[in-house]
Amino acid sequence: MALLLLVGLLGGCDDAAAPPASRAGYAGLGRDADAYARVMRGRPLVFPADHGPHDGYRIEWWYVTADLKDEDGHDWGVQWTLFRSALRPGAEQAGWDSPNAWMAHAALTDASAHQFAEKFARGGIGQAGVIVRAPADARHPSVSGAETVSSQASAMPPPSFNAWIDDWSLRGPDFDHLTMQASGKDFRYSLDLTADGPLVLHGDGGYSEKSGQGQASYYYSQPFYRVNGEVERAGKVHRVQGRAWLDREWSSQPLSADQRGWDWFSLHLASGAKVMLFQVRQANGEPYRAGTWIDADGRATVLRGDQVRLEALAWSRQDDGRQVPTRWRVRIAGVTGGEAAGDVNGEVDITVDALQPKAWMGTSFPY
Repeated sequence: MALLLLVGLLGGCDDAAAPPASRAGYAGLGRDADAYARVMRGRPLVFPADHGPHDGYRIEWWYVTADLKDEDGHDWGVQWTLFRSALRPGAEQAGWDSPNAWMAHAALTDASAHQFAEKFARGGIGQAGVIVRAPADARHPSVSGAETVSSQASAMPPPSFNAWIDDWSLRGPDFDHLTMQASGKDFRYSLDLTADGPLVLHGDGGYSEKSGQGQASYYYSQPFYRVNGEVERAGKVHRVQGRAWLDREWSSQPLSADQRGWDWFSLHLASGAKVMLFQVRQANGEPYRAGTWIDADGRATVLRGDQVRLEALAWSRQDDGRQVPTRWRVRIAGVTGGEAAGDVNGEVDITVDALQPKAWMGTSFPY
């Protein structure tokens, strides 16, 4: 038995075009990072401060995907992503001496078309950035395993959050109430996001391993956003509502040098449960897999690699000639999701289809 469901994101990144001799891993994420801050097990995540940027780490991102329906029941997918990349070690500085570069992607997708845009900016000049204004002592204790924490745990006034690049923005009075806006050629969207569940820390209290050699990132999500707003394509506006998932991740060397790409899933199940899964593909050998099972009430459980099976069932040739998997069978052993979650004989077995098989983005950083 398999269950079709809404998918927060069926994503893939690939380094097929890189020279075989490259020792930097996919997109340089396996390059030596001795001069940058290290990801360490046991570091407690601190909120709301960790919603903001982390000087000293080489790369991080704010990544939102949304599954939406309009007034006619038509399905839409939305993506908003902001990346910070350090060009050299060091703290942020005002002016052109900033060590940070920023990149953003936005996309609007339905079954008939996939539209996207990208932006680039240098740090230090106000063109892009992330600001969190918050009480200095708003934090939660160290935790072990996949855990949850409310971003509204403090009784103090809520912080303000603002992430932007040019006129694209993700902002609000706190992380539970955000407005997301972006536009490109012949498309735009403006969406209100309201969280009705807790933050989820992946791995060991937010310490998320990506390889057997110890490469890791800090990683948490807010998978419980309800969404209302509008999308526009070619001048026609559609009122939409649905669900969104926000990922936050930062590291200095998240991959090993022999890892060539990854597949990532954020799934909203019909039962109300959520699932995050990823597999990082090795140059040789079995992919490195991990994930998190999230109950409808926000309780999170770590999924080991041997519990997860990901099988590509169909492929689509993209405009750049790459073959990209667009239909997957996802099996998860050892979780109890009930029949509504595709649970049969103690194994969740679901089929995931891309809303738009041609949704490979031919951006400067393609995925």
